[in-house]
Amino acid sequence: MLIQLSIRDIVLIERLDLAFETGLSVLTGETGAGKSILLDSLSLALGGRGDGDLVRHGEDKGQVTAVFDVGMEHGARTLLRENGIDDEGDLIFRRQQSADGRTKAYVNDQPVSVQLMRQAGQMLVEIHGQHDDRALVDTNAHRTLLDAFAGLTDEVSEVSRLYRLWRDSERTLKKHREKVESAAREADYLRSSVEELEKLSPQDGEEEELADRRQKMMKAERIAGDIAEASEFLNGNASPVPHIASLVRRLERKSHEAPGLLEDTVTLLDAALDQLSNAQMEVEAALRKTEYDPRELERVEERLFALRAASRKYSVPVTELPALAVRMIADLADLDAGEERLARLDAEVGLARENYDAAARSLSDKRHHAGIALAEAVMAELPALKLERARFMVEITTDAGEALAEGIDVVEFHVQTNPGTRPGSIMKVASGGELSRFLLALKVALADRGSAPTLVFDEIDTGVGGAVADAIGQRLKRLSERVQVLSVTHAPQVAARAATHLLISKGPSADGSEKIATRVATMAQKDRTEEIARMLAGASVTEEARAAAKRLLAGNG
Repeated sequence: MLIQLSIRDIVLIERLDLAFETGLSVLTGETGAGKSILLDSLSLALGGRGDGDLVRHGEDKGQVTAVFDVGMEHGARTLLRENGIDDEGDLIFRRQQSADGRTKAYVNDQPVSVQLMRQAGQMLVEIHGQHDDRALVDTNAHRTLLDAFAGLTDEVSEVSRLYRLWRDSERTLKKHREKVESAAREADYLRSSVEELEKLSPQDGEEEELADRRQKMMKAERIAGDIAEASEFLNGNASPVPHIASLVRRLERKSHEAPGLLEDTVTLLDAALDQLSNAQMEVEAALRKTEYDPRELERVEERLFALRAASRKYSVPVTELPALAVRMIADLADLDAGEERLARLDAEVGLARENYDAAARSLSDKRHHAGIALAEAVMAELPALKLERARFMVEITTDAGEALAEGIDVVEFHVQTNPGTRPGSIMKVASGGELSRFLLALKVALADRGSAPTLVFDEIDTGVGGAVADAIGQRLKRLSERVQVLSVTHAPQVAARAATHLLISKGPSADGSEKIATRVATMAQKDRTEEIARMLAGASVTEEARAAAKRLLAGNG
C-alpha cells in the first residue's frame, strides 16, 4: 500500500509532504528532531485523539492529510460504503485541528465522525511502540489474532450466525410467551369482546355509508310536508285545474260571438293548463322520492349508534373496529393454541442452541490446537530477540456457560520472562522493551494474517543493540515482504535493511523567522552511509564508523 502524508502547521512542522513506498521504510535522526511528531500526525489523520497543543505555535489551526492506495475490496472501503461515504479512487483522510481544541474529520472530502475515521484507520495502519496501547492491551484482540493465525474466519462467521439465530429464536419465544400470558390474564374480557365484535360485524366504510343514508332520510322528512301540501293544492279538491278548464270551455264558446276578442286569452289559458299538468306530474314524482320507511331510519340510526358506542368502548375510531376484531380474534386464537406454539418455539430454541454449541465446541477445539501452534511460532522467534529464556503462551479459557457471538473462548497472551517466575498477562509481566520484542515476534508469526496493510513501529529496538538489533531488523525486513512497514529507529542494524531511508532533521524555518521547523529528506546511498555511521559512532563520525556502515549496507543490499 502506498501512503502519502501531507502535514501543515503541526507543532514543529510548517509544511511537509511525504510519500511512503512499499517495503521497509525507516525514519532516523537526532533525538528531538521530530520523529514522534510525524507519528502523532499520522495518528491524528487516522482518528487519534486531537489536542490544541498539536497546532504549531502562532497558528490558528493545523491539518494532516493521509492518502491511501488500497484495493477495492479492502475492509476500510466496505466500512466507508456502509456509512454512505464515496470510496472511489484513493482513500483520503483529512483531519483539521484548531488551536482551541476543536477538530474536524473528513474522508474523501465528506465530513465523518472521528470514531468512523478511527475505525477505518485501524484497518489501514497499526502503530506500535514500547508502550503500545492497542495490539496487546485488548484481550479481545488476542482472540482475533489467534483466529487470523489459524484461518478460522469462516468458522467464526458461522458461529456468529448460529448465535444470532439462537438469540433471535429466544427473543421470539419470550415475546410469544409474554403475549400468551397477557392474553390469558384478559381471557374473559377477550372472549366477550370477540363475541360482541363478531355479533356487531363492523364493515369497512360502513359508518360513512350509514351516516350518508341517515342524513338523506332526515332531509327528506323535513321537506316531504311542503311537497305533499303542493300536491294537495294541485291535485286535491281545491285544485284550480278544473275551474280553469271549465272557464276555457266557456270562453271558447263565447269567442265565436266576438271574433278577435278572446282567442289570445283562450290560448294563454290552454298553455297555463299544460304547465299546471306538468307541475302536477313533477310534484307527484318528488313526493314519491321523499317516501321512506320510518322504520328504516330507525334501523340505520340504531346501527350507526351501535358502531359509535363500540368505538367509544374500545377507544378506536369506527373505521378501525374491523381491524380490532381481527386482532382480538388472532389473540384469542393465540391463547387457545398458545401452549402448542410455545412448545414448538421452545423446541426451536433448543435446536438452535444445540447447533450453536456444536459449532462453538468445534471452533474451540481448533483454537486450542492453533494456540499451541502460535505459541511455538512465537517461541521460535524469541531466542534471536534476546528472549531465549522467555516463554510465550496462549491461554484459552473455555466456558460453555459464557456463550458469545465469537464463541465460548476467552483468549489471552501470557508470558514468562524468566524461568522460575510466575507466568502472567503479557501486559503485566513484560517490560516496555520486552513487550516490543514480543509484539514483533507475534507479528512475524502472524505474517500478513490479522494485520493492517501498514505496520508502524516506534523505536521498537530501544535498549537493544548488536545481534538483537540485527535480529529485529531481519524480522522487520521479513514483515515488509508481506505488508508495508515503517519504523522509527536508532539502531543502525535496522536502518541498513530499509528499502527507503528518511532522515528527520530540525532547523530554522524557511520563512526566515526564529521559529524552528522539522524537515524530512529521502536519503541517497551516500547520505545513508553517513547517517548510519553517525548512528554507529555518535557525534564524531570516524572512518571506521563509515567503513562499518558500508559493510552493513553491503550486507543488506
